[in-house]
Amino acid sequence: MINGCKRRFRQGVMMALLWCAGAVLPAFAASAAVDVNTATEAALTEVRGIGPAMARRIVEARAQGGAFRDVDDLADRVPGVGPRSAANLQAAGLTFGKTGAAAKAEKAAGGGKPPKGATPVAGDKR
Repeated sequence: MINGCKRRFRQGVMMALLWCAGAVLPAFAASAAVDVNTATEAALTEVRGIGPAMARRIVEARAQGGAFRDVDDLADRVPGVGPRSAANLQAAGLTFGKTGAAAKAEKAAGGGKPPKGATPVAGDKR
């Protein structure tokens, strides 16, 4: 009798844990990184805070002015997106690819392709 109660209790706890995991995991999946410079309208709408209309405005601004450098550039170029909402979008998973600080840091460190006419070094796979 006692073993049966323990077993049912454990099953109940396991079911509760599985239910909680099912409720929480989609929230983490929705916060996956989306690159604003390469994403489609549909992909942009996966970011919390971006609806179909804002996604359309982001894609249109990107088509007219090129890649977004950073969160400030997004706020400046997309109508209806201010500095606060742009920061919230970035916190929700919106990224800026290698067009911003990452590209500058890589370029300064000598990353990327070797200069034109450079002699390849053994073991260099660039």
